[in-house]
Amino acid sequence: MMMGKWVKALVGVVVVIGLSGTGGYAADKTDLGPPPSEQNWQVGFTPSYSSGNYGTNTTSSFFYAPISIRRFFKDGDVSLVIPFVTTTTDGAVTLVGGQPTQTLPDSCFSNSGSGNAEDRPECQGTGGATGGVQGQKVTTSGLGDIILRGRYYLVEEKDWVPLIAITGRVKLPTADESRGLGTGKMDEGVGAEVSKRLGDNWITFLDGGFNIIGRPEGRNLRNQWWYDVGGGYYFTKDLLGSVYFEEYRSLVSGSQNIRDVFFGMNYRASSAWRFNGGAAVGLSNGAPDYTLSVGTSYRF
Repeated sequence: MMMGKWVKALVGVVVVIGLSGTGGYAADKTDLGPPPSEQNWQVGFTPSYSSGNYGTNTTSSFFYAPISIRRFFKDGDVSLVIPFVTTTTDGAVTLVGGQPTQTLPDSCFSNSGSGNAEDRPECQGTGGATGGVQGQKVTTSGLGDIILRGRYYLVEEKDWVPLIAITGRVKLPTADESRGLGTGKMDEGVGAEVSKRLGDNWITFLDGGFNIIGRPEGRNLRNQWWYDVGGGYYFTKDLLGSVYFEEYRSLVSGSQNIRDVFFGMNYRASSAWRFNGGAAVGLSNGAPDYTLSVGTSYRF
């Protein structure tokens, strides 16, 4: 019995993580804890739109539309996320695990390196149609990187003990790197989530993790730590409002970390249907100026 529990925990480390509607790594803040045994599956759709310069000298925009299929277990859950994406960029910013991220060195935008930036190999943007950092922006669409995610509950909430879960993720490089839709490399990550209800209405969150980032040829991308901290308030037993601060280490040395504040609302219309909406405001040059998301899920 104990061996079976640890086998499930090991599987959870490999294939679980929660994602917020913004496309980052932050945990899903709704319905924390083991679900009712009669509802084992959930299908969701939460598209988001983000825009900003992401630490570069041009504005890029991204539409991220993920379909998620989630399987609940007694001690956690596993999800498959299949995203369809549309990007408008000159190739200096790329989706990494669903998050728009600068992937070219800062010297490509400040012209601090030797020669013209557009002529240096390290400054060539992703996507053959975009040219380099000085190239014209183009719009491309297609399948994004498929992600396996979920969580395993180590400690269930009780009295003053918080809910604690271990998390992990595997990003499969299914996005077309030549069109600027991804890096073309696999990423993996692990982390942890902690939450605690305070009375009948308040809840606090603290999540964090570390991601091993695949390095495409010609890109010296760094591995990434991340965390978020915040809280929520249940206006009713079915309506949750939440706000939290997020920070992700930049993938390029010398660039500002991605920092933002996320505001979210989640409404449980019934035992089956849930609706959510959110907005993130960037607090650093590496973050999007804003991100908007809205979605729904059906549990059965």
